[in-house]
Amino acid sequence: MTTPDTAARRVIRACAVLMVGALGLTACGGPSPAKDGKGGDSATKSSQARIDISAKNGSTGASINSTGVKVSDGTLTNVRMSVAGSGQDVPGAMAAGGASWVPKEQLERGTKYEIAATAKDSDGRSVAAKSVFTTVDKAHSFIGTYTPDGGTTVGVGMPVSFNFDKAITDKKAVQSHITVSSSSGQQVVGHWFGSQRIDFRPEEYWKAGSKVTMKIDLDGVEGANGVVGVQKKTVSFVVGRSQVSTVDVNTQTMTVVRDGKTVKKVPISAGSPEFTTYNGQMVISEKYKKIRMDSRTVALANAYDIPDVPDAMRLTQSGTFIHGNYWYNKGNPPFGRTGTSHGCVGLQDVKGGQGDTPAKWFYDSSIIGDVVIVKNSPDKQVAPDNGLNGWNLSWSEWTAGSAV
Repeated sequence: MTTPDTAARRVIRACAVLMVGALGLTACGGPSPAKDGKGGDSATKSSQARIDISAKNGSTGASINSTGVKVSDGTLTNVRMSVAGSGQDVPGAMAAGGASWVPKEQLERGTKYEIAATAKDSDGRSVAAKSVFTTVDKAHSFIGTYTPDGGTTVGVGMPVSFNFDKAITDKKAVQSHITVSSSSGQQVVGHWFGSQRIDFRPEEYWKAGSKVTMKIDLDGVEGANGVVGVQKKTVSFVVGRSQVSTVDVNTQTMTVVRDGKTVKKVPISAGSPEFTTYNGQMVISEKYKKIRMDSRTVALANAYDIPDVPDAMRLTQSGTFIHGNYWYNKGNPPFGRTGTSHGCVGLQDVKGGQGDTPAKWFYDSSIIGDVVIVKNSPDKQVAPDNGLNGWNLSWSEWTAGSAV
């Protein structure tokens, strides 16, 4: 039988247990941090460093140029980038002081990558971040192949020419993100030939000795609906001495003028009356010490097939060259008296192109971008987009083709 005293003792004991439990909870939790921050356990604080991976986790269409890692209020301690699922590491470079990291090479389009990064703040507290993403694919991006290459020396007639692998519908956006400037101070304007090519040139030929710089800033620029650029780079080339050569079909001669002075007059054989040579200003765009010329490639059936045409330089995309001729029919009038070619400009040469000939001299004296002008031919003027021959447009015609 429970007496009142027994019940009272049980209540006291229960209260004592509750008090001990309450004290135990307080002891396990420790004292509350002071408002001034003193007395707290620093190990429980999160790192102040913040990692920013430019390509967000799960994103598609990431840049192949500007993807990288940055940190604020801290220092990067390690960054590893790899092709997702392959274990293939992507080499990178850490900035001095560990503020940022970037891949050493341009990324591949349409490829899945992953980045894992760690950093620490000034108190040594660490933080980590990770991102798995996919770069923009080829179907949704465009690239422009361009000429001339950076670091080259070219003739005064060499335009800057871009050919894009997709049709461009927003020409203004694309053109405004390509700038071409010259140390000569010449104004440079772009001209569109259709939807996939834009060339840049000044009103007159480039000044000899000038440096031309083209800045390509197309990364992320939408050139057509859902199609963005991926290029971001700056390249420069140098304009060499001035060489402009004039072919007179009436006299079957070519006069070579270098830096304003005539250096040589050379006999030539232009197109025959049946296969005339274009008139106009043409720019040497390619050079071949030896090349095969097959008439079937220019829709002339089986007119010729010469496997080793020497000292050949391209003037038009449609097949006009200025080249050596070693097969000239000796029964014809002397070389330089009449036109016998299928539209090219021929120069005296020997098989193999190794002799002391006008063709070899001109080949050795010429560089990409030199100008060859043909006049007094019964043919029409060459089309400005047939090769690098936009000089055949007046300045007003040229600027009318600009989108900006």
